[in-house]
Amino acid sequence: MGFLSPTYVLFFCFGVRVYCQYEAYQWDEEYDQEPNEDYEPEFQFHQNIEYGVPFYQNMLGCAKECFCPTNFPTSMYCDNRKLKTIPNIPMHIQQLYLQFNDIQAVTANSFINATHLKEINLSHNKIKSQKIDHGVFAKLSNLQQLHLEHNNLEFPFPLPKSLERLLLGYNEIATLQTNAMDGLVNLTMLDLCYNHLSDSMLKEQNLSKMEKLMQLNLCNNQLESMPPGLPSSLMYLSLENNSISSIPDNYFDKLPKLHALRMSHNKLKDIPYDIFNLSNLIELNVGHNKLKQAFYIPRNLEHLYLQNNEIENINVTMMCPSTDLLHHRHLTYLRVDQNKLKEPISSYIFFCFPHIHSIYYGEQRSTDGGTIQLKTQVFRRYQDEEEEEEEDNHDGQDNTLEGQEVTEEYFNSHYY
Repeated sequence: MGFLSPTYVLFFCFGVRVYCQYEAYQWDEEYDQEPNEDYEPEFQFHQNIEYGVPFYQNMLGCAKECFCPTNFPTSMYCDNRKLKTIPNIPMHIQQLYLQFNDIQAVTANSFINATHLKEINLSHNKIKSQKIDHGVFAKLSNLQQLHLEHNNLEFPFPLPKSLERLLLGYNEIATLQTNAMDGLVNLTMLDLCYNHLSDSMLKEQNLSKMEKLMQLNLCNNQLESMPPGLPSSLMYLSLENNSISSIPDNYFDKLPKLHALRMSHNKLKDIPYDIFNLSNLIELNVGHNKLKQAFYIPRNLEHLYLQNNEIENINVTMMCPSTDLLHHRHLTYLRVDQNKLKEPISSYIFFCFPHIHSIYYGEQRSTDGGTIQLKTQVFRRYQDEEEEEEEDNHDGQDNTLEGQEVTEEYFNSHYY
């Protein structure tokens, strides 16, 4: 017991010393001190004075003629800069915008480093087909969208299988090679408007090879008949400003998914009565033709354009031979100006098409070549909140129809 007493004394003294050191330590000097303004992180990012973009953008690379924004690091904007050649494209670039320049050629070296490109816009340039090196686009295995509108091109070939959208409007395309569409298995949108395509160029049914095609634009060409062999996947078809005079029976049977059909500014005169009986058709424009009578309107059609034809009377019974109270027809807008109507359409149209809210009559043409105005230029139906509440409380009660004269200057005829 005598031996342990000095040992306890030593331990007690050691503990007191440690405690005193703990109390004397200045914790606030380490954690509560003011931040050092001269402190710099290990990796410094200096602002680029000229472009105002972070230093790492320069590390990735951007052509000196172009602009690479901070918030879109994979995009390079070289548009509207009077370029005559394609600048050097860094490897990381995915979207390349070169529209509105004076570029005349696309060489094999143009995209030699840019293997990750997904979108190229070369529209509004001066490119000619003979100045495009063979296979220069086909090597871009990630390319999804290619803009080549407003150049001097024939159809470019070959193209990569990855391509989804191809825009070739306003060019000099007059022929389509037999294998031009080979491999375009992922193409969903093809724009060939404002070219020189004729019926003979589409006889090979090249377009049928694109089994995923959803939108086809063939407006402003030299077609005299409906294009054959269109893929059944098609949803939007544009054929405006051609010289098509007829539509074969059952033509649209192989296009069951068609949502919008635009055939204005053609020479349609006599068409089969139920040619547009498509269950998914929502928009139909056959204005500026030579039609003399109405036709069957499918149940889901919402917008119908019949302006500038030769229609003297619209027989609602032909448009709607029967009514179904359980399955209403969906027509909401009808345009019939610049025809030869002498009076407004029968009010029976509102029973057949209960959802219709606007009929645009505008000016009508008279037999002597002048123009006349019907009493009602625009019919619009309005339903205020009180009527809607009343309808909710009294099922089956008819809605109030109200006709109203509206001058053309206050009406936007371009509904879509």
